[in-house]
Amino acid sequence: MDSVDYSSDAFFHGPILSCIDLKRPTTPSVIVIGGGISGLAAARMLHEANFRVMVLESRDRIGGRIHTDYSFGFPVDMGAAWLHGVCDENPVAPIIRCLGLTLYRTSGDDSVLYDHDLESYMLFDKNGVQVPQNVVTAVEEIFKKILKETDKVRKEHTDDMSVLQAISIVLNNHPDLRLEGLANEVLQWYICRMEAWFAADADMISLRSWDQEHVLSGGHGLMVQGYDPVIKALARNVDIRLNHRVKRIFNGSNKVLVTIENGQNFVADAAIITVPVGVLKANLIEFEPNLPEWKASAIEDLGVGHENKVAMLFTDVFWPNVELLGVVAPSSYDCGYFLNLHKATGQPVLVYMAAGRFAYDLEKLSDQSAKDFAMLQLKKMFPDATEPVIFSNSWSHCSGKKSMKLMACLFDLIAGPISLFSLGYRSQLSGLLHLRHSREARGPVREAPSTCREPLLWGRSCEFG
Repeated sequence: MDSVDYSSDAFFHGPILSCIDLKRPTTPSVIVIGGGISGLAAARMLHEANFRVMVLESRDRIGGRIHTDYSFGFPVDMGAAWLHGVCDENPVAPIIRCLGLTLYRTSGDDSVLYDHDLESYMLFDKNGVQVPQNVVTAVEEIFKKILKETDKVRKEHTDDMSVLQAISIVLNNHPDLRLEGLANEVLQWYICRMEAWFAADADMISLRSWDQEHVLSGGHGLMVQGYDPVIKALARNVDIRLNHRVKRIFNGSNKVLVTIENGQNFVADAAIITVPVGVLKANLIEFEPNLPEWKASAIEDLGVGHENKVAMLFTDVFWPNVELLGVVAPSSYDCGYFLNLHKATGQPVLVYMAAGRFAYDLEKLSDQSAKDFAMLQLKKMFPDATEPVIFSNSWSHCSGKKSMKLMACLFDLIAGPISLFSLGYRSQLSGLLHLRHSREARGPVREAPSTCREPLLWGRSCEFG
């Protein structure tokens, strides 16, 4: 693939390009923009099919929202961490099996949305008193009933609304489902867990589409060695250019011209765009010609959620041997929880999780202040908790942003090719601009939730021919 040092449009439109077209090699070329798992999967497939492929990644690392931190002396995933659906149908499973990676099973097939990946947890109130298990179980059943009633609300209303609004309607219509005191705080914690699954607040989650997902069998497994080996396997022998921030994409009739931040140009037969939807929404990449209205509208209508982590390494384990430790509160915003990695990995690590507006607020703090806040929450449960010896947060690595899905059809629109001009090649690549959003989010999709298998599927679906 050629790196072109000319930045003028005259070059792209002129006779030199025509000459290039006439002498084009028989092997098609593709530029993949974005080095997350979706982009790497697409590049891997094309590379193995003998395409000339190049990945342009704006950061100084690959992986996107997958980032395994080794600063603790062992792997800790600060982005994606689970394999959802431990079965052969999951496209990530063969890679994990081939690499001999270990999965820690955290739940089985019968897990529900708001407790999709964890089955053992312990809840505490703000005074550090453990919530009785019978209260937790009773509230869980009530929450299931509330969610079931929201389905009736959905059928009764033609216009979409948020899940939170639907819950309010249900509680107004069914006083027997209203809770007070500690029970209400536990209910708010369940809503908090639901918000974490979508990486968005309940007032931003679509009632119409929140449960449109196909759940694979096999339960859910935590990646003990982290996702980094998977990323490295996909990237092996692929031409990847780091610190190449794309600023402009010209979609010609025969070629695609990609311009990066320093003015350098790259020419290929086609481009596959796998950048986060937030990058597209912020118009950080200029498209020429402009994206068609149906494509731009789909991007605009898609919301963006947010999730962050603060991981803390301790000298000793002072917490119970459960997978999740939660703090209940009068509102879902004030609830919180810690993932216990010691149970899965044997390492004394707790990971504080934040989603939605709270994740944005946490990100505004300095690293030290964020750690102090996480410790404040931890000491609500364990007043004698020791200070961590090492801590790390996800936003330092730019991980954790997700798209909050609204309608499955939006993803079909975003994913569809913008133009396709065949020159008689079976691959039909010439002038093809392909946006493959990695569907990095929780929620309403036709086939899959926001897991690493989903972006991988999208990357693999970019096969040509």
